[in-house]
Amino acid sequence: MAIKIYGDAGSGSLRRVTTAAKIMGIELDRVNVDLFKGESQTDAFKSRLNPNGLTPVLEDGDTIVWEASAINLYLASKVNSPLVGTTPEEQFQVLQWMFWSGEQWRTFTTTLFDERVAKTIMGLPKDESLIAFAERKIRAAAKVLDQHLEGRKFMVGDALTFADIDIAAPFSQVDRAKFPFKDYPNLIAWHDNLLQSFPAWAETKAEVDNRMGSFLTSVGVKL
Repeated sequence: MAIKIYGDAGSGSLRRVTTAAKIMGIELDRVNVDLFKGESQTDAFKSRLNPNGLTPVLEDGDTIVWEASAINLYLASKVNSPLVGTTPEEQFQVLQWMFWSGEQWRTFTTTLFDERVAKTIMGLPKDESLIAFAERKIRAAAKVLDQHLEGRKFMVGDALTFADIDIAAPFSQVDRAKFPFKDYPNLIAWHDNLLQSFPAWAETKAEVDNRMGSFLTSVGVKL
């Protein structure tokens, strides 16, 4: 039975899973869930797949897993992937950066996306104080990343890991949400290397851009 992944092509979180799966050579059966139409908010979706009404969600037989990081770790366990790190020390470092990314990084880029993109789409007023708060948090985290990435091509060790994929996720919406990343040259150089070195990351970028661009055009929104 094929492993199913539910999500929207415009989602940076889905991108983390589809990229990792391509790199690991795992075939996924994509099931589209249109987030703009609220398809993840139905009672049927919440009761069977994710009570939070969020994507991506993985379905592997009787096993349901949500949260992109957990899904990637689940997939990696199936093929003993080096994306989790190749030594015990590396594995703990990868987990450290994955947890850090969720708590100190992506939560604030998501806030900025919601304020600058989602609210524009919905015609709602932006909360400028919240935007300023999120930008301060993003800059503080980006400074940590920029220092860590000096002289490095990868977050942990000498190869791609889930630490890179998790931390690169906000670049999926960087131009639309105007994240202040350009002030951090090591961060930019690191991400440019990912795009150039891993075709799967570039391919999924194009998928996100096409989905978001088509949707914004369809609703007449220019960011």
